[in-house]
Amino acid sequence: MYNLLGLCLALTALLSLNLLATLVGIALWRALAPALARRSAAAQAQVLLYLRLLPFACALIFVCGFLVPAYLHHEPHSTAEVVSLKLALFAACCFAGLALAVARGLRSYVATRRLVADWLRHAEPVSLAGVSVPVYRLQHRFPVIAVVGVMRPRLFIATHLFDELNASELRAAVLHEHGHLAAHDNLKRAALRACRDVLMLVPAGRTLDHAWGEQSEAAADEHAAQAGGAALALDLASALVKIARLVPANASPHLPAGAFLVGEQGDGIIAWRVRRLARLATSAATNELAPRRALNAALNYALACALVAALLTSVMASFSQPDFLAPLHGALERVVAALE
Repeated sequence: MYNLLGLCLALTALLSLNLLATLVGIALWRALAPALARRSAAAQAQVLLYLRLLPFACALIFVCGFLVPAYLHHEPHSTAEVVSLKLALFAACCFAGLALAVARGLRSYVATRRLVADWLRHAEPVSLAGVSVPVYRLQHRFPVIAVVGVMRPRLFIATHLFDELNASELRAAVLHEHGHLAAHDNLKRAALRACRDVLMLVPAGRTLDHAWGEQSEAAADEHAAQAGGAALALDLASALVKIARLVPANASPHLPAGAFLVGEQGDGIIAWRVRRLARLATSAATNELAPRRALNAALNYALACALVAALLTSVMASFSQPDFLAPLHGALERVVAALE
């Protein structure tokens, strides 16, 4: 019973803290969104990524760094406390969410491998200047131009787009996809999906996921505009309109781990992106985007290192100073009593 009770308490705390922090993140985004609207899309996508991933990371650090050590140090092995039905249900919800995140992650990995293998059978390699990943010309009815994969990304371009887009429009579309590569958006998308699956029974955070999707596309547009200037921003806007018109009726792409230039986006999102590109073409803001992207990458790395350091520090401090955790263990006792 000792081990089962500790496991249920840890899972319940992880679910509760993650949900609470996610709701706080949603409230923060709604409060900050008007002020951030004047910032670049890359900066907004960065904030959304933090608001979506930090709740689970912080909850995990608290549970592993403080709650579990408090239980191990202060809970007697001969405890008479039992796992109540309420506590078991909370723990089961968290366990199911974690299992779902792992299962969907593995399923997405397998589906992506199968999709790439199928596409490669109908594709031929091509050479495009300035592209650092393998590029393939693909026979497909959908106007595909997409970066597929996380660890070994590939760029696929539908054959008919080489005819429908002029050279400048095609270059602009490729630079947009290069923006996704530079930002590691496929990896970020997988992490966001995992956080959503962990809270599978509570539809919290979908607002942040949707907003991040929009801003990540706009950030890739900014990347293309910064690389090619005002003229290329207008070429990308033209490419967006042309590709949107080529999408077959009632057709939608299926891409487990990838980023489409035009994917599951309504006409309203396409029109919004076209308007943004028109504004970028008439402003000097594109010259400031590259340093900001470099800063965003540095912040991501620094934050990841800080979270790992916080977890290790909390674990070492908790095991070296067990008396410090006595109040937390008292709180756990009250939680168990309340859920009986």
